[in-house]
Amino acid sequence: MESALLYILGILIVLVGVAVSIGLHEIGHLVPAKLFGVKVTQYMIGFGKTIWSRKKGDTEYGIKAIPLGGYISMIGMYPPAKDGKARTSSTGFFQTLVQDARSASAETVGDGEDHRTFYRLAVWKRIIIMLGGPTMNLLLAVVLFAIVLVGFGAPQSSTTIATVSECVLPAGTEKTSCDADDTLAPGAAAGLQPGDTIVSVAGQKIDSWTEATEIIRTSPGKDLDVVLSRDGETQSVTLTPLLTERYVLDDTNQQVTDASGEPVTEEVGFVGIGSQSELVPQPVAAVLPAVGDNVVRVGHMILNLPDRLVGIAQAAFGPGERDPNGPISVVGVGRIAGEVVSLDEVPVSAKVQTMVGLLGSLNVALFVFNLVPLLPLDGGHVAAALWEAVRRFFAKLFARRDPGPVDAAKLMPLTFVVVIALGCMSALLIFADIVKPVNLFG
Repeated sequence: MESALLYILGILIVLVGVAVSIGLHEIGHLVPAKLFGVKVTQYMIGFGKTIWSRKKGDTEYGIKAIPLGGYISMIGMYPPAKDGKARTSSTGFFQTLVQDARSASAETVGDGEDHRTFYRLAVWKRIIIMLGGPTMNLLLAVVLFAIVLVGFGAPQSSTTIATVSECVLPAGTEKTSCDADDTLAPGAAAGLQPGDTIVSVAGQKIDSWTEATEIIRTSPGKDLDVVLSRDGETQSVTLTPLLTERYVLDDTNQQVTDASGEPVTEEVGFVGIGSQSELVPQPVAAVLPAVGDNVVRVGHMILNLPDRLVGIAQAAFGPGERDPNGPISVVGVGRIAGEVVSLDEVPVSAKVQTMVGLLGSLNVALFVFNLVPLLPLDGGHVAAALWEAVRRFFAKLFARRDPGPVDAAKLMPLTFVVVIALGCMSALLIFADIVKPVNLFG
């Protein structure tokens, strides 16, 4: 019962975190819009039925039933048709979308409010308004990453032994237990125990786990004098690494494969021990590079989104497993949060750190995704404003008539397609997160 309540608590924490992130995103649009004189009629968190609202000045502030999105409504998002009036005849479904967008935009503009419309703002002001939302998510991500890295620390391998293998199992084996005739692992043969802290190896003082493993990997068949700290007392043992075949791992601890896709192996010294992980507080200077790395990873994921979605579909409707580094929906994020909070063996500090880091990564994703230059995303409005600046620059350069604001309403057919695509993607991710969730905990 307690585990179930903790699971629900984890989901609620994510929902609140998502709502706050979205709320701050919309504030990033709201504040500069008001500063530049645009009339903002609504500031809403969520979608669906309004469950609470209050009007202050020109703006109605409210919360809706489904807290998985948000928006602000600015008057005059699209300019009227160049002839000054909307066309009444329709040449098809997409042309109707364009006309409806223009009509809806015109209906928001009251008498004497034309100077407060969004489309009449200078290009740089429109860009600031549209980038304000993603910028808020980026700033929130920086704060959350700073809490994780500076306040809690980054996990690093310590010099304390966490596991000692009983026997030597070759690379690629499917065995998970040792038989009587299996070769005893050198670490177990030397009497190493979980909780031992390595002080020195072969006379070299050890300050990191990497230093110890590097000596071991390059010393197969050699007797190494190892000094340990066990229960506050110093002990010495003789350790003889065994030459064995191991998988080659990259900097992210993933298996390296050759041109044919087969795992690459190498022969190295092996003793069969693993290290305990510890949180090491990082300097403030480490925060921005960490956020930058996360931004690059999310950007790379978005660039490869079609292939990722194919893999997710194959996993959801077939026997394959989900890629733990692939995209997930808010349902998947909530499930992971619930599992983290309900784990009994994880200390509270580690749970808090994981939850804060999860919300930090979520804000990075919101930042990058909203910069995609397609309407209705913020990046689409920025792209339209930049295109207007380019047109006006060349018109001025060649002494031509000012072409006026870009008619972004003409992009409504593309916007419609993007919305349908985003809806299908969301449905696939939610379905996959229900029937074939990402497995992070074994």
